[in-house]
Parts: sequence; structure tokens; C-alpha cells
Amino acid sequence: MNATLILPVLKQDQIWKDQTKFEDIFDVDHFIDYLKDDVHIVRDIPDWFTEKTELFTSIRRTVKNIPKYAPAQFYIDNVLPRIKEKKIMALKPFVDRLGYDNVPTEINRLRCRVNYHALKFLPEIEEMADKLAARMRNRTGSLNPYMALHLRFEKGMVGLSFCDFVGTREEKAMMAAYRQKEWPRRYKNGSHLWQLALQKRKEGRCPLEPGEVAVILRAMGYPKETQIYVASGQVYGGKNRMAPLRNMFPNLLTKEELASKEEMDHFRKHVTSLAALDFLVCLKSDVFVMTHGGNFAKLIIGARRYMGHRLKSIKPDKGLMSKSFGDPYMGWAAFVEDVVITHQTRTGLPEETFPNYDLWENPLTPCMCRA
Repeated sequence: MNATLILPVLKQDQIWKDQTKFEDIFDVDHFIDYLKDDVHIVRDIPDWFTEKTELFTSIRRTVKNIPKYAPAQFYIDNVLPRIKEKKIMALKPFVDRLGYDNVPTEINRLRCRVNYHALKFLPEIEEMADKLAARMRNRTGSLNPYMALHLRFEKGMVGLSFCDFVGTREEKAMMAAYRQKEWPRRYKNGSHLWQLALQKRKEGRCPLEPGEVAVILRAMGYPKETQIYVASGQVYGGKNRMAPLRNMFPNLLTKEELASKEEMDHFRKHVTSLAALDFLVCLKSDVFVMTHGGNFAKLIIGARRYMGHRLKSIKPDKGLMSKSFGDPYMGWAAFVEDVVITHQTRTGLPEETFPNYDLWENPLTPCMCRA
């Protein structure tokens, strides 16, 4: 469209309610300079524009309802005329709003330049992440490998999943009330949720519980001594929910346990800064394990593929695991065989692409060239 980009405004998350700005976590100077030959970028809305307050609220100033995976021509035909007419427009939402298969190759290469080169965290975030990774590697007195586990089992994720998990009657009643409050349209009267939960678990669409993760890792052959960095918010169910994982793998550590309170205080102002630290420590790990979908895990797996897929990234087959966990007649030896065979091809190697595949998780042809 040959349009100028104003620094993006980050979406305010419904669960975390974080007020982070783009410049709070990213190196803006590097971002603008790196892309100067591709896109003209300015830091803020120009002074001549007098309707700043209504830019993201006024229908006249917002392009909405952009279809997912739209072709490039859609923007030329539908968005560009409105930008020319109004001079400044806000585009939202903007997740997966441009296709991967139906855009010029150079645009996909630009995506890679943005994602893996232009977007750099602030120096203080990068430095702290390096310290955390170094402390993980030196915990035993000598250099040792470490695993990073992205544990998606916060209250918000459990609630949003609408899956059923082990818990007391009181816990289940509290979760039902929480879901009804946060997602009333999906909750309705609650009568359909049990069948929905069973179907989602069968299809592998439920977050893995900490105990399930522990059993899968042990079946893969990881010993009790494995050093594991846990990237997670506050785990739903607290210590009791974490107990099976910690009993089987006692060397679990979080950034809060690796760093002093004084070191972490600087980053607590923004939830996204804490997530950025987790992201980088996971990125540097020898083995990365995801337990549920989401942009965080997809971006890490994609970045590790882009860097040459030398580091293992494990994406558990939750559908098969659900079936195995629910089989009362399956012995340990058969379970181990299932886990090992199934995950031989789920270790972060490049995968064959398909229509509307996720470029961020699988940056195959356009990105591997590092153009």
C-alpha cells in the first residue's frame, strides 16, 4: 500500500489487563532503522492530526472485519482507498489478517526480517535473559544443558479452554462461576459444557496438566536430574497442582527463583516484560517443551527452526496422550513406546506447508533464506 506505519499499539489482553506499550519492551530505534528500506515508520501520530482520541474508537477511523488470511489484493482494494480518504486509519484486530500463500514472496520475506531481525527486545531485557540462561547452565557447578517448559495452566487459560480438569467440587463450582462471568456467551446455561469438554480433550485441544507433562517427559526418557526452567504465570491450583511435576523433576526453576527480588522489580511494571524474559530463556534452551498452543510457543518453535533447527522443540500430541491416559489397560512399557514413536517427528524440524499454514510456527521456504 506504500503507507507509513505508526508504531503499533499493543492489544490489551482480557485476562492479564496489561498496559504495556510497544516501546516498553522493544528497541524502537533498531526497529525503525532496520526496516527503513522496507517501510517508513514514525514513532507517533503526527501533530497535524487532531482526532487522536478517536483513532481507535471511531468507526470512521477504524478498519474492522478484515477476513483472516486475506490476500494482498484485499488491502489494495478495500483498505488503501480508506487510508487515502482519511489520511490516518487504525487497523484492528490484526492477528492472521494477511494470508501466507497468496501474497508476494517478498512480503513473506519481509515478515521474516521483521520477526527475526527487526523486533529486538530492549537491551536490559536481553541482558537479564542472558543472566537467567547462564544461571540455568551453571547450577551444578559445571556447564549443563537445560530444558524450558512453557506451562499453560494459569487460571485464565484453564477457564478459556472450557476443558474439565481434576479438582474438588468447590474448585469446579468456582471455575464455572469464573467462566460464566468472563465468557457469558460461550457459557450460556452451562448444560452443554460437559460434552464439549469431553470432545475437546479427545481432539487434543486441552492444556496439559503439570502431572501429565511429568509423565510424558519421563516416558521420553528424561531423568529426575533434568534441569527445567518453567515459563508460566501463576499455575491454577498452586503447589498441589504442581506437586506431581515437582516430585518427578525436583530441579524446576522459575525466573523469580533464579533472580533476586531487586533484579526482578525493574521488570514487574509490565507483565509483557516478564513474558519477554521467559521467551528469551526458552529460546536459548537445549530443549523446549510446549504444553498448549498460543503465540508464545509458536513463535519460539518458529524462531528455533529459523535459526537452523539444531535445538529440539517438543510439541506433544495431546490427542494421542489423552487417549493413552484414559486407557486403564495400558501398561507403562506400552505407554512409553507410544510416546517415543509418536514424538519422533514432533521435535521442531521443518514441516511440509499447507494452505493457510502458520508461518510463525513453521517458517519454511520464505524465511529459511534469511533474506
